[in-house]
Amino acid sequence: MLYFFVSEEECKMQISIKFEDARLELRFTGELDHHAAKEAMQKIGRAIDLNLPRDCIVDFAGLSFMDSSGIAVVLNIHKRMGEIGGRAWVVNVPRQPMKVLNASGIYRMVEIAETV
Repeated sequence: MLYFFVSEEECKMQISIKFEDARLELRFTGELDHHAAKEAMQKIGRAIDLNLPRDCIVDFAGLSFMDSSGIAVVLNIHKRMGEIGGRAWVVNVPRQPMKVLNASGIYRMVEIAETV
């Protein structure tokens, strides 16, 4: 499993990346805000390009905060997976991030499930 810290200022967010059986699992911990989103998209994009997964699970169980930048991260993952013929979905979304996702209507494009 690979871990990286996205926001160097106080290490506000961490993403662990695991690839196994053609499945990429991204586990977010901390705060996903505009400071962390750009670097997160770059590193996740590299992981997708390197592994070419069939499925990508975005696990938000460890998120304590997410702003609208998190929507961009999810859409970027969805787009990248579509480009390689894969699929992505979001799981284990805490209450505050779920409010952001619901307000955006992103559930019409990307599946949001309770658990894997």
